[in-house]
Amino acid sequence: MQHFENGSGQKIDLETWNRRATFQLFKDYSEPYHGVCLRVDCTATYRFARQNHISVFLSLVHRSLLAANQVENFRTRIVDGTAWHYDQINAGSAVGRANGTIGFGHYPFHPRMEDFVREGSVELERVRQREDLERYPDANLIRYSVLPWFDFTAISHAHDVSRKDSAPHITFGKITESNGRAAMPVSIHVHHALADGLHVAQFVEKFEQALADPAAEVF
Repeated sequence: MQHFENGSGQKIDLETWNRRATFQLFKDYSEPYHGVCLRVDCTATYRFARQNHISVFLSLVHRSLLAANQVENFRTRIVDGTAWHYDQINAGSAVGRANGTIGFGHYPFHPRMEDFVREGSVELERVRQREDLERYPDANLIRYSVLPWFDFTAISHAHDVSRKDSAPHITFGKITESNGRAAMPVSIHVHHALADGLHVAQFVEKFEQALADPAAEVF
């Protein structure tokens, strides 16, 4: 696993946090995640990746991660039963292997897509050559997956209720083209103690802006 510059995390003072009541209500739910599936226009980013011969998947992860790092609630996690706010969120994803199994890849965030995709491509190849499952040790990541075979309208995820996970889960589906535009389904699942529908909407707005301008580093 490559080295990460994770950035600092700050423990949130629950006595003064405006989400205290919501946090206390949902943090111990057996199923605390809520989610949505929606379709996004990914034309600009898809064309950029194809024209520059770079990974479409990593390009989409980068634009999503850029958006997530600009939404405070997507940078908040539960650590040892309390809330922490991180300066930077990285990415992890399932990686398909030639023998039909999967591994886990981990990618540090970089504002420039070229830097992110370059490092991420090395990580993808490294994981494909292994046989084990490496777990990212810290909480400041988003868990990504891709189902390139399905233009899905709903999705569910496996959960180990004994493991206290609070990272968002984001899945990309099959990209389809029509009338000169490219679109794909996206599922977004977040921990309700940390994020509500409003925060998902804020993320989606930033994500759509990032997809429309693959060269931009902030919005």
